[in-house]
Amino acid sequence: MKATVNWQENMTFIGTPPSGFKVMMDSDPAVGGTNSGIRPMEMIALGLAGCTAMDVISILKKKRQDVNQFEVRVDAPRSPEYPKVFTSAVITYVVTGIEIEEAAVLRAIELSATKYCPAQIMLGQAFPIDMQYEIYEDEGEGNRRLTYQGIWQEMSLE
Repeated sequence: MKATVNWQENMTFIGTPPSGFKVMMDSDPAVGGTNSGIRPMEMIALGLAGCTAMDVISILKKKRQDVNQFEVRVDAPRSPEYPKVFTSAVITYVVTGIEIEEAAVLRAIELSATKYCPAQIMLGQAFPIDMQYEIYEDEGEGNRRLTYQGIWQEMSLE
């Protein structure tokens, strides 16, 4: 994959990936930016969330799960000292729908974490990533009820 970043002014850059969808990057005014774009580390966290989200929803659809809302949250604290890398991450999958099977959600998370999501597999080599899930039953009219929640853990075959 080849990507290009072109400097605009101050700390503002325009990034162009192979898909051609441009993204503006900038930094905080305290370090010379104008606060006019996403931060590079934010893009890494979003990339992680987006990569696994696409896997999980695709798998849930193939398993014929009646999902009507789906959200993936990434909480990735950073070290206080430079280079301020991510020190860990918690990915939370929030699935809302009708009669969603816990086993289907767990399998979708497993496949994403261990086989399909290159961002998660790559970043998991740099810092620990924990995965948790919440499954809600859609009760209509904007109401939902928590039916399952837990932590996904890779099973050891030893």
